[in-house]
Amino acid sequence: MSDRDTEFRNFVTAQMEPLRGLAYLTCGDWQAAEDAVLTVLAKLYVKWRRIDNPGAYARTAVVRAAIDETRRPWWRREHAQSDAMPDRAHPVDATSSVDERLRIRAALQKVPARLRAVLTLRYLEGLSVQETAEALGCPEGTIKSYTSRGLEALRNVLGAEVFVNKENHREARAV
Repeated sequence: MSDRDTEFRNFVTAQMEPLRGLAYLTCGDWQAAEDAVLTVLAKLYVKWRRIDNPGAYARTAVVRAAIDETRRPWWRREHAQSDAMPDRAHPVDATSSVDERLRIRAALQKVPARLRAVLTLRYLEGLSVQETAEALGCPEGTIKSYTSRGLEALRNVLGAEVFVNKENHREARAV
């Protein structure tokens, strides 16, 4: 095996799960996320020696591929022959921090894809405004605006959930 293959294999081993998580948070579907990551990794392998920062390239390409996946009309999407395959199982953890993360993840899925991508890169990946702008190929001002809009949309979704939960709790106490 060549040095190129070994370097690429080590990169994939280290980055597969973080890239898959980033794609999932962007598109909201585990299978589409995996498809996006594998497509990007196949393209990255061909360009491996020419890319200076493969981590940044992979993050940018995965976000774009995941956004494209959400934009693709349903009739052009590939469909599996069997719908019997369940989503990836996650063990249930009753701690409040896990519950809060799940609630935020569900709320993120209700935010538009482009805003979700910015929030994911900024707050979950820890990128700066400049790095996020480079990753998405848009001006820093757009990233700041999208960050503000995305946070506002997320607050609205989470606020609506809190209001609904309080109403349901009041109804349950009345009964």
